[in-house]
Amino acid sequence: MFSGFMVNTWIVATMVAVVAGVVGFFTVLRRSAFVAHAVPQAGFAGAAGAALLGISTLVGLGAFALLSALGIGWLGRRGRHDAVTALALVLMLGLGALFLSWSEEYASAIFALLFGEVLGVSSSEVVATAALGAVCIVAVVILYRPLLLTSVLPEVAEARGLRTHRMELCFLAVVALATTMSVPVVGALLMFSLMVGAPGTARSFAVRPLQALAASVAIAIAIVWIAIAASYESDWPVGFFVGVLGAAFFVTGRAWAAWRRSRSGRVAGARLGMAT
Repeated sequence: MFSGFMVNTWIVATMVAVVAGVVGFFTVLRRSAFVAHAVPQAGFAGAAGAALLGISTLVGLGAFALLSALGIGWLGRRGRHDAVTALALVLMLGLGALFLSWSEEYASAIFALLFGEVLGVSSSEVVATAALGAVCIVAVVILYRPLLLTSVLPEVAEARGLRTHRMELCFLAVVALATTMSVPVVGALLMFSLMVGAPGTARSFAVRPLQALAASVAIAIAIVWIAIAASYESDWPVGFFVGVLGAAFFVTGRAWAAWRRSRSGRVAGARLGMAT
């Protein structure tokens, strides 16, 4: 499990989990889960088109992801954000299906692009993933304070001179970058699961931003580690375990939050009864 080709698997999956946890924290905070679903689908279409043309899938993936992210941000400013995101999602899924239908390796290509190939990662993919991941983390560190303010208090951010639309475009560019490094490894669908399940769970256990951010990364790493180990032992797809674990962690987090609210309500009621 920890030798041979599996070493690259553990390394690159951990890097993807860290980026997914960090970027996903702001995705959930900004209520942009739909965007986090649409942009990886655009990357899937770009990678499929690049494979059809015989060029690097990473180039096609990155180009389509960035164009779709910026397009959603620009068009969303002039109309309903959810409607624009939905149209982008359907368009990119359609293009991806068309590109793959022209390919002679349809079945294997669609499986790899949608669900990833985390158990077959090469050394060159490790280097590319590390480089893109580092750029993504640095971008989040630089944008952390204004991004947090525009996510939580957009009116206050505007009053302080921050352009919320510009921050939205910057954030979407970071999502596109995270997609570019992640889709070849975990796939378009599983990246969405990591970017929403882990940070959504973290918000149920932590209140302060940095604590929630750290918890998001820790949960994302736990999900991919458990998924890889379970897949290795059972020979079941990694994607199955990532999806199930993401949902399980999220449900657990919501149950904990509900129990905590109920307990706080009972304590407050008891104190009020004693006071009267």
